[in-house]
Amino acid sequence: MKVLVTVKEIATVEDTFEIEGDRIPDRYLEFDLNEWDNYAVEEAVQLAEERDDVEVIAATIGPQRAEETIRIALAKGVDRAIRVWDDSLEEIELLDVSTKASIFAAIVEEEEPDIVFTGVQADDDAFGATGVALAASVGFQWAAIVNGFELEEDASMATVHRELEGGLEEITEVDIPAVFTIQTGINEPRYASLRGIRQAQQKEIDSKTLSDLGIEGIEHRLELTAMAEPETESDVTLFEGDATETAASLVDVFEDLGVIEG
Repeated sequence: MKVLVTVKEIATVEDTFEIEGDRIPDRYLEFDLNEWDNYAVEEAVQLAEERDDVEVIAATIGPQRAEETIRIALAKGVDRAIRVWDDSLEEIELLDVSTKASIFAAIVEEEEPDIVFTGVQADDDAFGATGVALAASVGFQWAAIVNGFELEEDASMATVHRELEGGLEEITEVDIPAVFTIQTGINEPRYASLRGIRQAQQKEIDSKTLSDLGIEGIEHRLELTAMAEPETESDVTLFEGDATETAASLVDVFEDLGVIEG
């Protein structure tokens, strides 16, 4: 059987940065594997370790730089990877859900996986909808916010635990093929070993354009018009000095606020 994991390279911003126009320059950014996708990768690799017939493929949408990130997944046990990029995607600052879903749907059509794992959401855009949109595009069953997964021996069905609002949990059965969006905490993602990192350098990353996937054009629906630092609603007071001095300063603040009487 074949398991496809969708992964994303996300950018984290340094504590001190500048905004230039509608973007933060790369010099203030560090790139890494999306946290939710890390758990999805681990779930796929664990499944491959439990069964002898599983091939795990990672797929990402991103420029050449993203190959370093997807090699993290390869180092953790993914068998091979697919990276999709195109000149038409180069100038798009924020990919919308339908565009991402249509690209991943083309990969699903080509690879014909039995199971697709995605992260619940991405650290940067936090849409939380790509996995479900992908399932709708390819006609797969789906389960979202999965924090427990067990595949039947004949691989025809999976029993999943889903995290619901209010601290509730749902246990349901989902027919395969299906898409599962994976929640953090479902497992303990492994670190990439030195051996795994070395092996990842030899594993295949298949670079594809949109035309390679049979996509002749995309209808992009989002436009990033501006970017600004969020405004704070309150000031922060930093007390300096030893414990006695800072405690006295804190008492003064509480007295001024009327919390305690002087």
